[in-house]
Amino acid sequence: MSEHQLHPADGDRARELDRLILHSWSKHGSTNPFTVARGEGVRLWDHDGREYLDFSSQLVNTNIGHAHPRVVEAIQRQAAELATVAPATTNLRRSEAAERILSTIDGLAAVFFTNGGADAVENAIRMARVHTGRTKVLSHYRSYHGNTGAAINATGDHRRLGNEFALGHVHCFGPFLYRSEFWATSEEQEGERALQHARRVIESEGPETFAAILVEPVPGTAGILVPPPGYLQGLRELADRHGIVLILDEVMAGFGRTGHWFAHQHDGVRPDLVTFAKGVNSGYVPVGGVIIAEHILGTFRERPIPGGLTYAGHPLAAASIVATIDAMTDERIVERAAHLGADILGPGLRALAERHPIIGEVRGRGCFWALDLVADRGTREPVDASVVARLKALLLERGYVPFTADNRIHVTPPLVMGDDDARVGLAILDEALAALGSP
Repeated sequence: MSEHQLHPADGDRARELDRLILHSWSKHGSTNPFTVARGEGVRLWDHDGREYLDFSSQLVNTNIGHAHPRVVEAIQRQAAELATVAPATTNLRRSEAAERILSTIDGLAAVFFTNGGADAVENAIRMARVHTGRTKVLSHYRSYHGNTGAAINATGDHRRLGNEFALGHVHCFGPFLYRSEFWATSEEQEGERALQHARRVIESEGPETFAAILVEPVPGTAGILVPPPGYLQGLRELADRHGIVLILDEVMAGFGRTGHWFAHQHDGVRPDLVTFAKGVNSGYVPVGGVIIAEHILGTFRERPIPGGLTYAGHPLAAASIVATIDAMTDERIVERAAHLGADILGPGLRALAERHPIIGEVRGRGCFWALDLVADRGTREPVDASVVARLKALLLERGYVPFTADNRIHVTPPLVMGDDDARVGLAILDEALAALGSP
């Protein structure tokens, strides 16, 4: 910390000037007083010099940690060499970024770059509609796909409401045994009944009208909902039966988060399109994209894709992708995520559930976990927002940065976290839950 001087006055100034900003999904003026000055590895510091363990990975994207030296150096070198270039040009760094991305996934042929996750989803939907000549998109109610026109309408959660300006979106319930919509009593039943539900929705809406099925292989913001075995493969078969494009949204779950490069690789399913974004470079520079199967790419050999973005494949973003994937490969970061999930986080969180009745369910894999907090284990009634707010405050007081959503704490540290830091975080969680007491 000695070479990085932090000044409390800078924190005061940041908070004062923050009144000039309208923050995402917030009423103006209701900002978070937690002010971040710098980050390194799995740690953050405020302007007073106080240290925190980042168990949020911000928006579940700093997979490689904060200020990874190889990625920082690559961005600096690229900025000095070529800071920006038009997307229609050919640029070595952009080409290398596509090559690195395709090296992490089997059976896909090309990359279409975007500025972030929402417009990756937007363009994947567009590709599916052009490829099929159809319009409808089936997605889950428990989902989040971004805040642009089609992406927010494909989203199933409450943020869709008030933004429903795009047409052709149909929703169904995906599998979630703990809060089953299907009266299921086993993972097998839940998966079968969710597939039957999706089947009936498509049949009722007209299979010939559907361009795409769009799902997160592990829904993230909706609760880290690991699908039952066979569910994603069932969607693949349903799509094949009716000539529908299967789009897998890997914006949050991709690039090592679940212990594989992509979450769908746990299930052996073959997508037609895969959307990605922040995890590919830990969000150091805004970037996203669509990974495209050869048969979809064939459509755009015959006709131009009807869209593009000024910053698509931006050189700084491309350089950060190359450096990130190289570092993740060399340092075996995806394998580390798998180890943390199997050996530290999973067992540790389940042990917390045994001690704290407020934890109704623990679910996840890799560095992607959720604690479903309940007022009563018998009824599974979720705790209210005030309980989660108190727990969040208790965690921040103890130097732990949490990710909270609805009645849940999501445990999503950077994939580079060491075993000892992971255990420290679990101990802080234990202490905060004890201090919280009964909901």
